[in-house]
Amino acid sequence: MSKDLDRRDFLVGTAATIGAMGCQETPQTKQPPQPKAIKKTTARGPQAAVQEGAETAMKQPPVTLPSVRIEPLTFPWQTPDPFLFCVHHLDRYPEGDERMAPSVSLSGRNIGADFSGKDGWSMYHGDTVPGFPRHPHRGFETVTVARQGHIDHSDSLGATARFGQGDAQWMTAGQGIVHAEMFPLRERDTPNTAELFQIWLNLPQKDKMVEPHFTMFWHETIPTHRLPDAEGKYTTITTVTGALDGKLTPTPPPHSWASDPKNCVAIWTIELEPGAQWMIPATELGVNRSIYFYEGQELIVAGKTLSSHSHVIVEPQYPAPLQAGPDDTKLLMLQGMPIRESIARHGPFVMN
Repeated sequence: MSKDLDRRDFLVGTAATIGAMGCQETPQTKQPPQPKAIKKTTARGPQAAVQEGAETAMKQPPVTLPSVRIEPLTFPWQTPDPFLFCVHHLDRYPEGDERMAPSVSLSGRNIGADFSGKDGWSMYHGDTVPGFPRHPHRGFETVTVARQGHIDHSDSLGATARFGQGDAQWMTAGQGIVHAEMFPLRERDTPNTAELFQIWLNLPQKDKMVEPHFTMFWHETIPTHRLPDAEGKYTTITTVTGALDGKLTPTPPPHSWASDPKNCVAIWTIELEPGAQWMIPATELGVNRSIYFYEGQELIVAGKTLSSHSHVIVEPQYPAPLQAGPDDTKLLMLQGMPIRESIARHGPFVMN
């Protein structure tokens, strides 16, 4: 097991509006040669030039848009193979006290199992500090992306870390591990907002019983791309794993399904300014690609208009154009080649 918590450098590449995914490139279909146009000997005028330009444009092959399937978001979010689970936590906690606990009364909450969202936050399974005290996992991986606030991690193998504000934690449970994830309310004079994604990534049968592994992806090592469109409106893509434009991401644990580039695993957060446009690059046929639209009024994906809190399953072998609505728009993208193995699952145990 690795307990290496050092911050690591990363290589900075040149950002482009459309780049390549961090897996094998999709084969391109060669177009047959087009017949040459026959020149006319009659006199040309402005109308003739316009007509010829229109005919030329009509001869161009149309852009192929991916098919999309739209579903309302459930809780937890629905996740196709190789992912098992995804949840977005957003808790607007009050000021903390000397114990890093909420400085307000907990009266009326089901302490030990508080998922109420009362006053904009939950204690979950915590009784003093919010969060998830010691609990086991086996047979899969957890990826925790902390966007706001802080998380205190500790586990049965002795690894500890306090992370947040854009850091990510990647843990291979393998043959079994017990860990805790608590949300310390460090600020005593201002509110404590906590926001995170918890993502479960399956392990293939051959790796179900590997040694547990814990690693940190500090935010300085996670590439962020800020890309303008033709109108100067920006899209920001943060690539936890799955390279974009050749920009290296931190290395997943050695037995992770994401450690093999052929599996095309990607975990990206995507934020578009109002009206911004960006195109998700194509990837391999057979990959499962899901987009979770969780904040904003409206989003257009490959010509389909979505309302907020939608799950979009996108055909992967074609680029997927995105266009934001009238306000800031936030998405999570999960993709990967399916493992295609049956599973036997009970709570935090996933075997075959």
